[in-house]
Amino acid sequence: MSDSPLVLQREGSIVTVVFNRPEQINALDLATAVAFEAACRSIADDPSTRVVVIRGEGRSFGVGGDLQGFRSGDAPSHASRLIEPLHRGLKLLAALDAPTIASLHGNVAGGSMSLALNCDLAIAADNVRFNLAYTNVATNCDLGGSWALPRLVGLRRALQIALIGEPIGAQEALMIGLVNRVVESSELEAATRALARHLAQGPTLAYGRMKQLLRGSFEHSFAQQLDLEQESFEASAGTRDFAEAIHAFFQRRSPSFNGT
Repeated sequence: MSDSPLVLQREGSIVTVVFNRPEQINALDLATAVAFEAACRSIADDPSTRVVVIRGEGRSFGVGGDLQGFRSGDAPSHASRLIEPLHRGLKLLAALDAPTIASLHGNVAGGSMSLALNCDLAIAADNVRFNLAYTNVATNCDLGGSWALPRLVGLRRALQIALIGEPIGAQEALMIGLVNRVVESSELEAATRALARHLAQGPTLAYGRMKQLLRGSFEHSFAQQLDLEQESFEASAGTRDFAEAIHAFFQRRSPSFNGT
């Protein structure tokens, strides 16, 4: 790995974002925040991207914001400079057609947890430990934590996680919906790669439309959602992948999608 606080790796249509401050447990500092936004812009500008994986180097995914930066100077100003590029990056990822996968191990806390919750899918090692942890430093969520958490686990449990701050282990995280799958630590890399390759072979534009329908469904009435579903279905029906799926169905073979 390079000495950059964030590394972007590409393997065909799969892009991996690696938080690379292992000695600082991948705490998010200003340099990391700026690099994250730049990486997300690079991904969004590359139409060949069909899956994005986000992981942390070293013993943990990440422990949230680097508190060292708040020790000197104007804390609100530092918070703004730290949060704004991270939020811009997350907005870019949320708008992608390509699915995002959080590959999680070790400690996943604070802003790092918020970021992971906002990925489309999450796979975790059996040694993972979540802690939202914001109230430990007398503040509230950023990086979309307050948006994602109640949608994943419900409001009552979200309040418990946010206010009480008890650590959550892998099996509990799976049970309440924080992650989609738990694997042994030694299998995390291989399981993540297998999932990413499976998704990279799928209908990327349809994934994007499905993502936006599901993410926006809480803000729409039932009638509005029906209209959006019809609009999206009609758009999907005009894609090459849809035509390929129809041909494959009647030819009794598996479709071969190219993401267009």
